[in-house]
Amino acid sequence: MDTITRRTGLDPADLTGFYLEDMHVGLKGVYARTITETDIVMFAGISGDTNPMHLNEEYARLTPFKGRIAHGMLSACFITTVLGTRMPGPGCIYLSQNLKFRAPVRIGETVTTTVTVTEIMPEKRRVALSTNCTVAGKVVIEGDALVMVPTREPPPVSV
Repeated sequence: MDTITRRTGLDPADLTGFYLEDMHVGLKGVYARTITETDIVMFAGISGDTNPMHLNEEYARLTPFKGRIAHGMLSACFITTVLGTRMPGPGCIYLSQNLKFRAPVRIGETVTTTVTVTEIMPEKRRVALSTNCTVAGKVVIEGDALVMVPTREPPPVSV
């Protein structure tokens, strides 16, 4: 990742990110996580998605996937992890996201999420990004997102 000026909050270990002025096309943020049984069960509980495809091995074996798969949105959540904690980082506002699910993710696989700046719109403080999740180099989710990013100078307050 580039070594450019980063914002710092109350706890530099937790609250760092990029100002809009420091971002450029091609800048990347990355996060990787190995999917566990606990992740799937907890996501099912939080989301309410108890589809047996995710929770019941006997049922899932009878499907085209021949076994359990993780919730697609579980892997997609790692995109917001990058956006909110790495690049741009704390203070960014998620405006939109498009996703295409290309392949399943299974327990024990590591999902690597890469977010790349594709366009900067300074007049609106917006940044367009490509968003991709891969497992062992294979794309499992691809898409694009739009976020609003903090600037060094706060926007004028309208009265």
